[in-house]
Amino acid sequence: MAVPSGFVGTMVILFGVVVLAGVVEAKSRAFFVFGDSLVDSGNNNYLATTARADSPPYGIDYPSRKPTGRFSNGRNIPDLISEGMGAESVLPYLSPQLKGDNLLNGANFASAGIGILNDTGAQFLNIIRMYRQLDYFEEYQQRVSILIGVGRAKKLVNQALVLITVGGNDFVNNYYLVPYSARSRQFSLQDYVKYLIVEYRKLLMRLYDLGARRVLVTGTGPMGCVPAELAMRGTNGGCSAELQRAASLYNPQLQHMIQGLNKKIGKDVFIAANTARMHNDFVNNPAAYGFTTSRIACCGQGPYNGIGLCTPLSNLCPNRNLHAFWDPFHPTEKANRIIVEQIMSGSKRYMKPMNLSTVLALDATK
Repeated sequence: MAVPSGFVGTMVILFGVVVLAGVVEAKSRAFFVFGDSLVDSGNNNYLATTARADSPPYGIDYPSRKPTGRFSNGRNIPDLISEGMGAESVLPYLSPQLKGDNLLNGANFASAGIGILNDTGAQFLNIIRMYRQLDYFEEYQQRVSILIGVGRAKKLVNQALVLITVGGNDFVNNYYLVPYSARSRQFSLQDYVKYLIVEYRKLLMRLYDLGARRVLVTGTGPMGCVPAELAMRGTNGGCSAELQRAASLYNPQLQHMIQGLNKKIGKDVFIAANTARMHNDFVNNPAAYGFTTSRIACCGQGPYNGIGLCTPLSNLCPNRNLHAFWDPFHPTEKANRIIVEQIMSGSKRYMKPMNLSTVLALDATK
């Protein structure tokens, strides 16, 4: 099922496990993922929710050729960063396989449909809201402490890489979900953006307080230009002007907030990924990236294949590599690969204060 989300960026880790003298230790840094459907690797499969991607044609290009709960035809952003580093993907936190040695690799806590605010995605019922994802992170640390001891567990978390991708749903699945929504009656758009930034800052500080020391934070993508919004809210045949305005207000304030947090802490803990710019590159000039369209989803129905859900009965394109969007809201694996290239090695136009390759190189010298 397609669940709108702020387009985003992501980050991953090399990991492995080694047993020495009977003591289980992490061989390299762990990776933790928080956020929404752009980075969910299957947690919602274990929940009673409509926000799920566990039926075909989801996963059609995944190595298993089966749906995994990822909102993609194949791999998502965390998968691709891991792949580029020669690592396996971390497991969903709710997976029964996340136990023993697998715990030392990290975990994915993300849940499709959630937002910064607890009332975002209420229509999806049982999803793992951000406060609960962070509660699970705390629970995870207790489980690892039992496995390897409190000191080693603290070191594992402090040295880990963290990715958080959240925010798009607070617009698409909250403020703009219905005309005259509760939040739109409560706040002007400008004031709502300020409120989101304040609440997001609290989440990032809780992550820091829980031991996170390298956190990749992604902004929203061009929310008004996804196939669903072209179909439902397009302005004069183009992107939704109102949602594009929301993204243009939100993303710069997010970057400013991140800079302020780093200044307060005195270190570059938080890394800002300008995923709006990454997406705009191929949305505005799809041919330059080998796409035939950045407007029509591969899987869907109606105008731009942007209405409803991606299901076995939907229109399905024969070549996913020609489409920037897989379903009405989510990029294809190929588009995700373009985003990950910028996360790994992009200039300061895309990554501030540095890209992920630089982060990894710096941390390797410590």
